[in-house]
Amino acid sequence: MNKILHKWAVLLLLFCPLAIQAEDYGKYYQQLPVDVKQAQVAQIPNRTVVLTDFGAVGDGRTLCTDAFKKAITKLKNQGGGRLEVPAGVWLTGPIALENNVKMHLDHEAIIYFSPDKRLYLPDEANKKKWGGERVLPCIYASKKHDIAITGSGIIDGNGQQWRPVKRSKVSDTEWKQFKQLGGVERQNGQLWYPWQMKSGLPDICETAEAQEKMRNDLLRLLDCERVYLQGVTFQNAPKFHVHPCFCVNVVIDGITVRCPWNAQNGDAIDISDCHQVLIVNSSVDAGDDGLCMKSGKPRKSTPVCGVQDVLIDHCTVFHAHGAFVLGSETASGIRRVVVRNCRFSGTDTGLRFKSGLSRGGKTEQLYVQDCVMSDILQEAIIFQCDYVDRPAGSDENAVPTFTDEERRWAPNFQDIHIKNVVCRGAQTGIKASGILGLDCVHDIDISNCTISYRKTAQQIDEKTAKLTLSNVTLEKE
Repeated sequence: MNKILHKWAVLLLLFCPLAIQAEDYGKYYQQLPVDVKQAQVAQIPNRTVVLTDFGAVGDGRTLCTDAFKKAITKLKNQGGGRLEVPAGVWLTGPIALENNVKMHLDHEAIIYFSPDKRLYLPDEANKKKWGGERVLPCIYASKKHDIAITGSGIIDGNGQQWRPVKRSKVSDTEWKQFKQLGGVERQNGQLWYPWQMKSGLPDICETAEAQEKMRNDLLRLLDCERVYLQGVTFQNAPKFHVHPCFCVNVVIDGITVRCPWNAQNGDAIDISDCHQVLIVNSSVDAGDDGLCMKSGKPRKSTPVCGVQDVLIDHCTVFHAHGAFVLGSETASGIRRVVVRNCRFSGTDTGLRFKSGLSRGGKTEQLYVQDCVMSDILQEAIIFQCDYVDRPAGSDENAVPTFTDEERRWAPNFQDIHIKNVVCRGAQTGIKASGILGLDCVHDIDISNCTISYRKTAQQIDEKTAKLTLSNVTLEKE
């Protein structure tokens, strides 16, 4: 009898490996200040294929796009399983993920995306899913379920082949290095585009500016359910790095996201209109927003809208424009979000709540607690309601105008609770301003916090922003 029980126990372990991990994640949902619905983990069948069995060569020169496609298709046709990516440098074009499939990267595995921009142009079918205004993401999935990327390898988006560079953000040596690649300069030498490069690879647009608008994310998941990312390093994206949109049940555990500090639009982890998200034990060092929640205007094509039931725990952010960020899009609302036990060191701002007319919405039950910050370049905590997106090459002095319909979508930052936060070294402790005549920043309490600042303790516009500070110490360094 014992042998029979042992046999069944082994079979259970083989066929339900991620179900056990799902139980482990329950520990993060203990003693929360609000009831956050727990994210479910993807279920992957216990079946494995190896990338090299499909003709892939990990020499960094042989294009492996077809090998990835054949391997993932075989797993899909068998009902799913694990694609083993062994040690090597695997040069590839876009990779489409499928239901019940996990890509697992060996520690010495690097998936490196080709600089040939033609590979990313969508066919007619993908134009309908992703639109023709951008190229395909490096890794993507649409309307899939139970997908995963795990291991300890690296996924490199080769983003310098896509991103513009501002002269003011690089040294003389770095600027020369970019110009040695070819490219063109704009705005009297203040902006460089990777267009007409010396590599000889063709461009895909008639102008540098048009090609810049085509760049897309390193990982973009659209309308997916049960997504699991664990252990892998995502780096050097053409635009955003990890970007689930309209997804339900997303678990991100122990990943690293990194790119140059000056990477244009180099957001690290953007959660856009997703429900039931867990982000734990992860590290960010990026060129734009770090851990960011975005919520666009409601759309009829998906039942998922707004951000809700998000837990962020034990994460680290080094460089980013903001460590934890809401916005700039908050239109469909952001509800039941808890951020705790995190550390932010060297970010431009610490806790950044940003939005503006035409893109704002309501926040509910947001809690940030037990976090530490150091060496914050600007504000430790900021509420901003006049944010305007200014792409590279745009007029930074242009004053936006809004229609009456756009003014309906005004920011409504409220029901936000920040406590037990310690910050050593910020230019400004707390800054908050709303929009005159609109109730944009209100019912926000900050308690039991200590912030040391270099220049200004607080800049709170009492006419437009209503914050309650309790047991908050603001001390000049």
